[in-house]
Amino acid sequence: MKTPLEILNKQFGFNEFRFHQDQIIESVLAKKDTAVLMPTGGGKSLCYQIPALLFDGLTIVISPLIALMKDQVDGLRLNGVAASFLNSTLSVNEQAEVMSDIRNQQIKILYIAPEKIFINEQQFLNFLKPLNISLFAIDEAHCISHWGHDFRPEYLQLAVLKKHFPDVPIIALTATADELTRKDILEKLKLQSPKIFISSFNRENIHYYVESKQNWFPYLVDYLKKHKEDSGIIYRLTRASTESLAVDLSELGFSAKPYHAGLEKQTRDLHQELFIKDKVKIIVATIAFGLGIDKSNVRFVFHVDLPKNIESYYQETGRAGRDGIKSDAILFYSRGDLVKLKKFCEIENNPAQSKIMLEKLNKMARFCETQTCRRKFMMNYFGEEYPNYCGSCDVCLSKYEKFDGTIVAQKALSAVARLDQRYGVNFVIDFLRGSKSEKILPWQTKLKTYGVGSDKSKDEWRQYLNDFIVMGYLLQEEGQYPILKLTEKSRAVLKGEETVILVKTVTRKEAEHKEQPYEIELFSHLKNLRNHLAEEARVPAYIIFSDTTLLELATYLPQDFSELAKISGFGEIKLQRYGKVFLDEVVDYCRKSDLPSRVMNKFPKRLRKPRSPRASERTDTKLESFELFRSGKSVTEIAAIRNLTTSTIENHLAHYIETGEIEINELVTPEKIGQIEKAIQLHGDLLPGLLKNELGENISYGEIRAVINYLKLKNA
Repeated sequence: MKTPLEILNKQFGFNEFRFHQDQIIESVLAKKDTAVLMPTGGGKSLCYQIPALLFDGLTIVISPLIALMKDQVDGLRLNGVAASFLNSTLSVNEQAEVMSDIRNQQIKILYIAPEKIFINEQQFLNFLKPLNISLFAIDEAHCISHWGHDFRPEYLQLAVLKKHFPDVPIIALTATADELTRKDILEKLKLQSPKIFISSFNRENIHYYVESKQNWFPYLVDYLKKHKEDSGIIYRLTRASTESLAVDLSELGFSAKPYHAGLEKQTRDLHQELFIKDKVKIIVATIAFGLGIDKSNVRFVFHVDLPKNIESYYQETGRAGRDGIKSDAILFYSRGDLVKLKKFCEIENNPAQSKIMLEKLNKMARFCETQTCRRKFMMNYFGEEYPNYCGSCDVCLSKYEKFDGTIVAQKALSAVARLDQRYGVNFVIDFLRGSKSEKILPWQTKLKTYGVGSDKSKDEWRQYLNDFIVMGYLLQEEGQYPILKLTEKSRAVLKGEETVILVKTVTRKEAEHKEQPYEIELFSHLKNLRNHLAEEARVPAYIIFSDTTLLELATYLPQDFSELAKISGFGEIKLQRYGKVFLDEVVDYCRKSDLPSRVMNKFPKRLRKPRSPRASERTDTKLESFELFRSGKSVTEIAAIRNLTTSTIENHLAHYIETGEIEINELVTPEKIGQIEKAIQLHGDLLPGLLKNELGENISYGEIRAVINYLKLKNA
């Protein structure tokens, strides 16, 4: 019997697992219910595809993404996997043919939509019962939760799977789920003692930028001119704005099409297909677009309007850079959008749901307004720790300068006060700048603060007023007319009793992104070859090979089949099917350019030998803490002696629980052990930050780490 790693290499052309894939596959092969939270592009599908090829029976993949099923099946078939799908796009005869193949055990993986199982009085469910089913994989599992950002009622019916197939394991997978949604998934699918795997949410190759919505269109056009060869998605809130922006971009010479639920299905499908096949570069869409997209070479995602929550933002930006190559996520923000969206948070007769939606929207706004690393903010939101600097968001890339903004604040607050707190941002800005607009009444032009801000531009005043709202010196009311009001804090500023410190951006540098140098001309030739093969096979180009594979070819320049097999994406089947044509292209280019193979650079030799374990231990800082502990010193005493924090010492000592040299009860009380064990059962042990948030201040990171290591030793 083949191993999972052999299947990974032979069928899919990869040499190693990522994001705990090996542990997840091991859990599924042990026939345990498994819940997986893994970022978009992290390789979730391999977590059920590889077990499917190792199990004897049929694996059923339940997915809401009907538009994506054909592409997924085509991709599997190109890798030599017997796969098929059943959905409404097939004729009656085609569906009958697939069901015949299932009965004859000619299919290993079947994709279906959730509603397929329950239509016609569960006719399909009854068809499945006598079959040898090895696994149910439930993709986009967050759709089962009322708290999720994409709730689908038909997913609730999936709870009956355990009733009808009690011995068949279920793997539930999602890329975006907060704590409430995770609990819902486990409960509503009735997973039994599930193994839970939570991978890091961090998408390192995506660079995050939040820009002012003022003058967003010139910014967008300038960006698109610099990225004309790249594919991207631009999200808008309404259907009308989607269509008008697509028209505007097309008139400027960009390859752009609209996509929203109001278009005829035939038009939507055509626009999506053109985008997937690289015949259209830009899709301007509402959030109706994207769930059915597995296009790996999306290089940018714009949000012209504010998303309703961080989960949606994370999922939508996650459609960029699935191949691991640097991509941009750019959001245009204004507080006006926040005010507009708040009215959509009201759900009739459901105050609890309304409150949660409003909280999520406010956190989305705080993400836009934060002056700390945006990646850290997002990781923390999902319960994951992250350093204070990522080097690839607009905050980290900008140099800021603090200045005393008290006079600026006094001018703004005084203007709001003298206007009787009856006007919104735009009017207050015009008033401060001494505008001659007819909107400003004659008596208002005689007020003391009229025109006191004429030295600053509209954009500057808009930023300052936004800052004062965020800092609590002004309140922007909700409703049709979002007027500005003073707060308790503003009184102290007006009286000169409080100093207001503001921040302005001085410079912004480019993000550093280390990439291997590649042959640009060869990469272009390889893309053309891939597109030609995709046309012949009638599949999207990325299904033949991803941009990552082509970049490796253009970087490492393999000269024979043994070297080609070392390139990611060349499994056994694709090596046979496409190896010669791609190898010929590379070899011919290298001959003309007099370039040698660089495949050895893909596996650099270690320049120095690792230290022996004994030598390593002698200088190990953990060992020093351990020896002090064994001499009778307490954690607090060791921290004082070594000038380290108690948390660091606890982490040092936790290491020796897994080796069996320290008993768990020496570091953690039985009561805390029980609390931590329960949290680990619910959330898994991969994110101590999430566990810490759940357990509260009374339990330290060191104690959590100690129990994690204790359970590893216990289960070894």
